[in-house]
Amino acid sequence: MSKIWNILVLLVLFSSCQQPSGKQTATINETIVYVNGDILTMEGDQPEYAEALVVKEGKILYAGNKAEAMKQAGSGAQTVDLGGKTLIPGFVDGHSHLTNYADALMQADLNPPPIGPITDMAGIIKAVQDLKTRLNAKDGDLLVGFGYDADMLKEGRHPNTAELDAAFPNNPVILKHASGHMLVANTAAFRLAGVSAATKDPTGGSFIRKKGSNELDGLVQEMAMQPFMPLMSKPQPLEVEMKKLKDAQAYYASCGVTTANEHLALMEKMILLDTAAARGELYLDLITLPAFLYAKDLLGTGRIKWKEYNNHLKYQGLKMATDGSPQGKTAFLSKPYLTDVPGCQHNCVGFPNMTQEQINQLMLACYKNNVQLFSHCNGDASIDMMIKGHEFAIRALGDSTSDRRTVIIHSQIMRPDQMNAYKKYNMLPSFFTNHTYYWGDVHIANLGKERASYLSPLRAAFDQGIMATNHTDNIVTPMDQMFLLWTSVNRISRNGVVVGEAQRITPYEGLKALTINGAHEYFEEGAKGSLKAGKLADLVILDRNPLKVDKAAIRDIKVMETVKEGKTVYKRAS
Repeated sequence: MSKIWNILVLLVLFSSCQQPSGKQTATINETIVYVNGDILTMEGDQPEYAEALVVKEGKILYAGNKAEAMKQAGSGAQTVDLGGKTLIPGFVDGHSHLTNYADALMQADLNPPPIGPITDMAGIIKAVQDLKTRLNAKDGDLLVGFGYDADMLKEGRHPNTAELDAAFPNNPVILKHASGHMLVANTAAFRLAGVSAATKDPTGGSFIRKKGSNELDGLVQEMAMQPFMPLMSKPQPLEVEMKKLKDAQAYYASCGVTTANEHLALMEKMILLDTAAARGELYLDLITLPAFLYAKDLLGTGRIKWKEYNNHLKYQGLKMATDGSPQGKTAFLSKPYLTDVPGCQHNCVGFPNMTQEQINQLMLACYKNNVQLFSHCNGDASIDMMIKGHEFAIRALGDSTSDRRTVIIHSQIMRPDQMNAYKKYNMLPSFFTNHTYYWGDVHIANLGKERASYLSPLRAAFDQGIMATNHTDNIVTPMDQMFLLWTSVNRISRNGVVVGEAQRITPYEGLKALTINGAHEYFEEGAKGSLKAGKLADLVILDRNPLKVDKAAIRDIKVMETVKEGKTVYKRAS
């Protein structure tokens, strides 16, 4: 690992000597006054509006009375007439994977409707064939697809090795499941990854075999995916990678996001992002979480300056994953799934990706070094492991009062008693209410109505005063914050079923989860998340007010403009 870190340092030093673009770093001296719209400050528990907002040198100078705003702005200030539109703080991404989205620009999109067009195996094959043509790929080149969903395919199953071999005899092919926690490989891809029928299942993962034999059937789950990860993330030429990052940021900005995330950075992505920051290629704030695999190299070694921005890049904390996917039936539950689970015959509760001892020691190391910890937990049994790990760490340190804000990402299939523990220990859930739409019907079938109804329980969190966030987990679901808001307010499935009516929240609460609570998740509530003097001028302009439209119409609201530190980074075409 030390050799890899030497390479990282050399790359960053080299890139820092290159001439920065400067296109996103110029000092902004212009004073701007926004008027004539719904300026929703996101300050307080109830909606508060300002008549005007003054922005100067990338920060908010004043929010409040129009006459006072014009006085503070002074002569020569530019006035922006909102024309009745709504101005709110820029969205703070609760959890997603920006570099995965960038990589996906050169992969086959296998998503089902309404995201993509894929409905059957034939559609998957054609999409990968089209990718081969688009990339002008040669025999032997790896082809990657993302977003296939077995539950939404006509065949009702995962693809397999045999059909991929028949369609692509000369190319390694890897298809990533919509959850990101499984993949399917053909024979050439297994060979490239060094996996064979003789390969044993790793702890926290499995290779699904053909019935009655050890022969690989194609499906690879959880930690068994590790040999394939370097293949899928192999860097492209540097300028290609920079172009992908630029396009990814443009996409996030078009959704009103001013603080984006890469919430599981492998080494090659950390090198890439450090290079991009040194070159001045980042114009959105990008919060990055290195994978827990590097804990020994990062914790207490001084190799990373945690919680500090460098040209819009910040390493906020460490990311771990304790279990898998509820729709993929690898999430670790306390009670069994109600439907058949691939590779399991009895007591099918999924499985953890880590042992309790591993979790205990990792949490202790993070707490000891004051490094914030983020953990993927979908099932209640994995959440139990995190709570036990927290209790172990604070006992070992003799410190139960420090403000650590350990984030439990997803917190999907959880129990009310666990919400009490979150409150007691100041652990923050980052929910994923898009599941109620995309997989709500699947969860009801897999879990039963009672468990499915407590999916991503934002109402319960807010009722306890917990500053929960909400996220899209892009590329698992698209980075569409208005659709995300719609799912948190309505909780309606693809089939029109209400999934957990008791967990619906108000539109204002839903916006808090995407703004001020998001800033709080990253210890940035003093700089972002609301329209208050002294905070960064991170803004988004919407064509309508989410608090004033019919709740069913929230998903149709459009982002008109996104402003990062006073500078427009996206403007919708008329």
